Amino acid sequence: MARRLSVTVERFRLASAFTISRGSKTEAVVVSARIEDEFGAGWGECVPYQRYGETVEGVVATIETVRALIEGGGSRRSLGEALAPGAARNALDCALWDLEAKSTGRRVEDMICRLPARPAETAYTISLGTPDEMAAAAARVSNRSLLKIKLGRDGDADRMRAVRAAAPNARIIVDANEGWTQDNIRQNLLAAAAIRATLVEQPLPDGADEMLGAIPHPVPICADESVHATADLARLCGRYDYVNLKLDKTGGLTEGVAFLREARRLGFGVMVGCMVGTSLAMAPAVLLAQSADLVDLDGPLLLARDRPNGLSYTSSLVSPPDPSLWG
Repeated sequence: MARRLSVTVERFRLASAFTISRGSKTEAVVVSARIEDEFGAGWGECVPYQRYGETVEGVVATIETVRALIEGGGSRRSLGEALAPGAARNALDCALWDLEAKSTGRRVEDMICRLPARPAETAYTISLGTPDEMAAAAARVSNRSLLKIKLGRDGDADRMRAVRAAAPNARIIVDANEGWTQDNIRQNLLAAAAIRATLVEQPLPDGADEMLGAIPHPVPICADESVHATADLARLCGRYDYVNLKLDKTGGLTEGVAFLREARRLGFGVMVGCMVGTSLAMAPAVLLAQSADLVDLDGPLLLARDRPNGLSYTSSLVSPPDPSLWG
């Protein structure tokens, strides 16, 4: 049979409101792509992100522009030439990887990982709130080894201190989501150092982060909104110590593999991260996480309900996907 592409928009309610410096949401809206041929069906999921000018309708429309290419047997390479990095390409690229695994009987991890994939330590995210609210949330999960706290508003030093007091043994990633300014970044970086933060993620807005190359980094600084695909990496040298690799930014696993390789060549530490999506979106990223320094793939833990055959989370570890889910 010829290939057949289907596209679905799905909504997953969150277990509780998820708040960052740009606002709150109570559900994850995802777009999934299914590519079927005589060997089976490959799946991929993406999360359109408004910060990057994406909408659900726009992502679906973008996928439709390459329907003929996909159904005509197009490869991951031809897809990469046809679409720019972003959510639409991610869903299709990951679906093609999954389809190839089903067609050849080989696991995707065997194609891209040097060693058999193992469970990886993942961060668990604490939403932005008052210091007391964030401390209470951190206390409930203080047994986890790695926490990520959302910041980016006035009073962040108080929030950091409150979370550290509530979770004295956890490693902490601080994520400002572009919410700090040139006036308060030095103060906030020192506050992050005082709580022994492991990493500070995207403190300044993309396009206004030049000063990161001219100030001390008492805590390593990670680019998120400032980096999307491999071509972005070179210009970040000297400003950032780490980069956050997200498949919805790179436009899929194919570019993600190239991104990781180039980031290492340039000397960056790598965190593999995610948008808030289901286990289907996390599954390919877990394989890249095998070679990462830090992992933030807790999206399914924030949902009230995940997909069937979802990833297995045990304490702070996320296991590689079972083929019944993906890959």
